[in-house]
Amino acid sequence: MSGKRFATVRVGAAIFAGALALASCRGGDGAAPQEGAGGIKVDAGVTSEACPQAVDKSKGCIYLGTISDLTEGPFKTLAVPITEAQKAFWKRVNDRGGIGGYEVDVTKYVKDNKYNPQIHNQVYQEIKGNVLALTQTLGSPTTAAILPDLENTQMVSVPASWTSLWGFEEVVLESGANYCVESMNTVDYAVDELGAKSVMAVHLAGDYGDDAAAGAKIAAEKRGLAFENVTTQTGQDNQGGAIDAVVSKKPDLVVLTTGPTDAAVIIGQAAARGYKGRFIGTSPTWNPGLLKSPAAPAIKALYLQSAPWKAWNTESVGHTALRAALPGVTPNDGYTAGWVWAYPLKAALEKAAANKDLTRAGVLNAVRQLTSVDYEGMLPSGAGNFSASPQDATFRQTLIYKPDDAAPTGVSLVEEFFTGPTAKDFKFEKPCYQ
Repeated sequence: MSGKRFATVRVGAAIFAGALALASCRGGDGAAPQEGAGGIKVDAGVTSEACPQAVDKSKGCIYLGTISDLTEGPFKTLAVPITEAQKAFWKRVNDRGGIGGYEVDVTKYVKDNKYNPQIHNQVYQEIKGNVLALTQTLGSPTTAAILPDLENTQMVSVPASWTSLWGFEEVVLESGANYCVESMNTVDYAVDELGAKSVMAVHLAGDYGDDAAAGAKIAAEKRGLAFENVTTQTGQDNQGGAIDAVVSKKPDLVVLTTGPTDAAVIIGQAAARGYKGRFIGTSPTWNPGLLKSPAAPAIKALYLQSAPWKAWNTESVGHTALRAALPGVTPNDGYTAGWVWAYPLKAALEKAAANKDLTRAGVLNAVRQLTSVDYEGMLPSGAGNFSASPQDATFRQTLIYKPDDAAPTGVSLVEEFFTGPTAKDFKFEKPCYQ
């Protein structure tokens, strides 16, 4: 069966949230289609009036929503730059003429989820009648809270997360390798380059941490490593159990899937208690501020960072455009992530406009026609195939970085894009954590 979504797959982590979303107000599920600029069919979230900050006042406006962790959740140090980068990305699109006679607004409908699934659903309900699609929905468990409604309204969305679930959901436009693949590659790297014989996954509960832990377990079993699984929860004072487990079991490798502050506590205190193995963190675990934390010496000695794409200072057309669009900011790979994530939605909107159908159904139909996405060199060619099955479409390459005070985002490249033997052979038939 072609296409991303198999009807038999159901969302594990979203079941509790599905009830939540379906019980919510169902108003604003879309306007009646009408003819817009250039004979393009439009419905919800597209107006003939110009965008509030239009470059060309004669063009109509496509409104995209953003739901992110902007004030007090564990990923705000990533989420704020992600959101700013996406504003800059779409401004560049508008400066270059927009899409199909329209400009794109990503500033009017921006909401804070505080990394809470209930709040995420609540603010989604507030904006969903006014936007064509979501240019950002941050978090795996939070996005799961609105997934049934996204499907019901055919609203295409861009996740700020990498769970393997997204490969099975056609309304979700993921980019880069998922957490499961990332952790498979991490374990393979640790075996081949560091001689690891045992691995422990220390992770937050929910799709984010569970998906990474599943990938680590799959790779450990394939490579014949001893495996331990340790769940923790966010908060500096909640890491005692994880630290005790690392120190007592002494695994050669800890695959760490938390927020940056939690990571600093675990690495710093485990090292202080004599742990001498290696930590490799999944992508959202890192923030350059960790090199200014009390744990910095331990992080430099024991930590590596896996990544789904290359860091801020990379030379590519996309990276160069990103830096030019955000002059004067303190480099942070939250900016890089926000920029990369926007490319598939741009491609889908361009395809939908070419098809003369910028309705929600039209955008979803355009997604089904995307065999690749031009990431302007930020991901290798072959990334962004949304027309194929999860098995064929899943992107399987990741990178390894090391802490580096001299690097703009605190990390420098150790291992170029690679696919380990576990991810290369793995059959994607369902989300890894299920």
